[in-house]
Amino acid sequence: MTHLRPSIVALATLLAAGTTSLAQAQAIKLANIVELSGAGATAGTNFKNGVELAVKEINAAGGILGKKIETTTLDTQSNPGVAKGLTQKAIDDGVFAVFGPVFSGSIMVSMAETQRAEVPNFTGGEAAAITQKGNPYIFRTSFTQTTAMPKVARYIANGLKARTVAVIFVNNDFGKGGRDAITKALEAQGVKVVADISTDSGQIDFSAPVLKARQSNADALFVYTNEEESARALRELRKQGYSKPIVGETTLTGQKVIELAGEAANGAVAHVGLTVDAPNPLMLKFKAKFYQDYKYISDHNGIKGYTGVYLMKAAIEKAGKIDRKAVAQALHGLKVSAAKQPGVLMDVSMDNNGDLDRESFIVEVKNGKQEVKEVLPALNAGK
Repeated sequence: MTHLRPSIVALATLLAAGTTSLAQAQAIKLANIVELSGAGATAGTNFKNGVELAVKEINAAGGILGKKIETTTLDTQSNPGVAKGLTQKAIDDGVFAVFGPVFSGSIMVSMAETQRAEVPNFTGGEAAAITQKGNPYIFRTSFTQTTAMPKVARYIANGLKARTVAVIFVNNDFGKGGRDAITKALEAQGVKVVADISTDSGQIDFSAPVLKARQSNADALFVYTNEEESARALRELRKQGYSKPIVGETTLTGQKVIELAGEAANGAVAHVGLTVDAPNPLMLKFKAKFYQDYKYISDHNGIKGYTGVYLMKAAIEKAGKIDRKAVAQALHGLKVSAAKQPGVLMDVSMDNNGDLDRESFIVEVKNGKQEVKEVLPALNAGK
């Protein structure tokens, strides 16, 4: 019978190879379609790293429903047209879900492809319009502007007692959506916008916008631009001796802004949905793990990517199967407890539009770091 042994060995080898191929075919494939170059490089790189950290942890713990996750990363170059093409490529490659892009202008274009293919798509983009188009496959890992801006407006009206505000915004989908939302929210608080100052994406020189803000003599200034531009605006504000309160949203006080603006960032106040300096043990643990892997401190975009993967995990486990349509349905109305799913970092709920609700924070930059001034409850807390 010894003459049969080579055949048995060969058969066993083929079976083993087939099992390996089957296991690989059944892996959960994710595409990280993010800004690794261009104006969005800071945001996209942080988001990508957050996704990869979560995937590493989940795979080490056995995967999701016994399946490991595989990721592919593609650079949109901060270009909406490139983002659309890369999303089409990822869909053709059979991905289970897409993470990114982060910039609102890019996701507004590329999400039509994931919707057409019925592929869940997680984004850190904040433009309100992203989730107002009836797309059942888009899910936001950040606050929408329509949720965040009323919180900012209440702080400006009640915390600062300001009656007039100057607004500096970036003239793209993100900036225009934020400007519209903050203007409406301020009006509801009885606060008047007395200067509406548009800037360009990638703008280098902020001397003219800052001069306009100063000349408006407003009680406070609201700045809503991307990270690099926010740092330039803060430096110019300090250079021109601007002494009124400077307030913004998440992009005004992010870690990259603080690094680029240096001392000019001190005193800036923002409403942030996510901060690694939150008084939260799970968040502080994430901060340490991210630093250990990447040797820098994550900004809010890293948290968005990281928690997005854990939201997907919770939805897959709720659906009980690796099925795109079932998982998208499970995400709508999903409530996830951080006690049961620590990777979401904070208790979170998702509405039927794909927008989330959770705690948020008012922070101030002091001595080169964010300090939490106030913890704001989720809008639906206790309901």
